[in-house]
Amino acid sequence: MASIRARLTGAYAITMFATVTALGGVLFAAQRTDRANQLARQANEDADLAARIVARVAATGEPVTATSDPLLGPSSEAIHVVTPALRNVLEGLPDYVLVLDSAGRTLYNSFAVRQLDPDDQVQLSRIAITMPASEPVHQIRLSDRVLLITADTKIPGGTAVARVVAGVDLASGDPGPTDPRTGGLALAILVVLISIAGAYGIAGRAFRPVDVIINEVQAISDGRSLHRRLAVDGAGDELMRLNETLNEMIARLETSFGALRRFTADASHELKTPLTVLRADVERAMSAPPQSTEQFVALEEALQETRRMSDLVDSLLTLARADEGRFDIVREPVALEPLVREVFESAVILGEDAGLTVSLPVVEPATVLGDAPRLRQLFMNLVMNAVKYTPRGGRIDVSLSHRLDGVTYSVRDTGVGISATDLPHIFERFWRADPVRSRASERGGFGLGLAISQWIAQAHGGSITATSRLGRGSLFTVHLPAVGDGSVVPGDPMPTGSRSPIGAGS
Repeated sequence: MASIRARLTGAYAITMFATVTALGGVLFAAQRTDRANQLARQANEDADLAARIVARVAATGEPVTATSDPLLGPSSEAIHVVTPALRNVLEGLPDYVLVLDSAGRTLYNSFAVRQLDPDDQVQLSRIAITMPASEPVHQIRLSDRVLLITADTKIPGGTAVARVVAGVDLASGDPGPTDPRTGGLALAILVVLISIAGAYGIAGRAFRPVDVIINEVQAISDGRSLHRRLAVDGAGDELMRLNETLNEMIARLETSFGALRRFTADASHELKTPLTVLRADVERAMSAPPQSTEQFVALEEALQETRRMSDLVDSLLTLARADEGRFDIVREPVALEPLVREVFESAVILGEDAGLTVSLPVVEPATVLGDAPRLRQLFMNLVMNAVKYTPRGGRIDVSLSHRLDGVTYSVRDTGVGISATDLPHIFERFWRADPVRSRASERGGFGLGLAISQWIAQAHGGSITATSRLGRGSLFTVHLPAVGDGSVVPGDPMPTGSRSPIGAGS
């Protein structure tokens, strides 16, 4: 396949050739028209000159015609011709000239006429007799040439001459070997060739930055140089915008590759610890006496680690399916008030075990289109997260309110809080707070709960936000579009049982 440079050069060459050809055609047509006009004027001048010659001879009182031709013998039939003196003068005219009397007889044929074939002479004489003198120049075609002829009848009375017909051969206007049009054609070809060479050079120079971009992108795309960026100048042209777009894409790729590497490392780390514990428990159970207390304790610890691994694998599978858009979210009207009260009752039980006070200060009726089990998982994740990071004696407030812009579910705690540097990362997978915050709870986690919560909120057309101050507690707020508020209605394109296109957060 030809390069863009070659295609542009070819298109420019075709356009240039067509333009030069059209211009040459117009100039050629204009030149031919001008040449025809010149020849027509020349024919008129010849006819006028011959008529004036005849009139001048007649004005001197000398005869214009003779009844016999002295060149013929005495036995020849007498014919009407111009006098030898007038003939000698008319012979000086170079073009086709005929002098006719009132009866249509030819009194004089110029040398050019006498060189024609007999048939052409007859045809020319017939046309010269019949053509109206009032009409402009006529174009006639003979056997081997084309003539422009005109008639002049301005002959003074008293003479046998009635009209003078003059003609000019169109071939006399054809270009010769040194005609300027030949040089013009050669110049046009040279201009086209120079233009093609110039276009090829200009296209090469214009696409040189593109070659640089291709080479740099190839060097970056090896996967180990995603930290590099393309140079962006201040030209403000399309190439600068292309570099900026590629830099943004490379930055996203770098972020995605980094997240993938962190995800793999964190998942390996999270699986390595329970597998190690599970192996140790199994080995201890195998070495302990049968049916002994030590064996039962080891098996119970192994069961706990198995459940923990199962929860981790289930969370990873949920996020993986969400990323690929293969996780079905059933869309049906869900009343949130009973769902929130159920979550609140579970939170009270968890709070009692942790020595916390859990309250439900606000709960308003609200209905959304969504998946009830997933919404319950979202609400429960936030409650468990608050219980996990709130010290004994703290307080947790759960509320549900219905506003004009949708439904708001919030969980506020008086826990250890989140630092400003950690807050932007809390929805990242496997992210957990600093060691002080992590040790504030005896319950371990995987750092996937908030990532799953964000995905559930986004899959329902909503969002989740967090505000926190270190040592003062946190507030997590979920905003969902309610049925009938204009943002989600039962006739939305996402019908019941449809697949949500929104994946989990980063």
